[in-house]
Amino acid sequence: MDDQEDLSLISSSPSFESLKELNSHGIEYWSARDLQPCLGYSQWRRFENAIEKAIESCKQSGNDPKHHFAGAGNPIISGKGRTQIIEDYHLSRFACYLIAQNGDPRKPEIAQAQKYFAIQTRRQELSDQMAADLERIDLREAFLSITREQFQLLDFSEQLNKPFL
Repeated sequence: MDDQEDLSLISSSPSFESLKELNSHGIEYWSARDLQPCLGYSQWRRFENAIEKAIESCKQSGNDPKHHFAGAGNPIISGKGRTQIIEDYHLSRFACYLIAQNGDPRKPEIAQAQKYFAIQTRRQELSDQMAADLERIDLREAFLSITREQFQLLDFSEQLNKPFL
């Protein structure tokens, strides 16, 4: 599977990672309004249903939704030149995952997003396992080094205790 396919929610839309923004503290987030069309939703009210399910899932998993679904308003200029604030959310990566899991599974974009997050989860599991393996190897090498030094000291100590000929 090619990397570009992995990173794109659907082939004709921008990649999930390309939609990422950083706030003033350097923390990543995604705009729900930007994510909406990538997940196959043409109407905000339908997408908002998936968001509400994801918020409930977030609560039930013991997480504070305010940390993952930050309300945000986006100013738009109406046809008459009046500024109007539309509802939006700044979403954490976890929130995006929950939305994908709670979205309409009949939408190919949702299925693709679920696949994306499954692949990313597996990559993280493998990375964590590799880090644990490397740490175990480092500890083993440190132990072997100390053991060698102890044997050398023991050998030296035994040689000191031998009588001279």
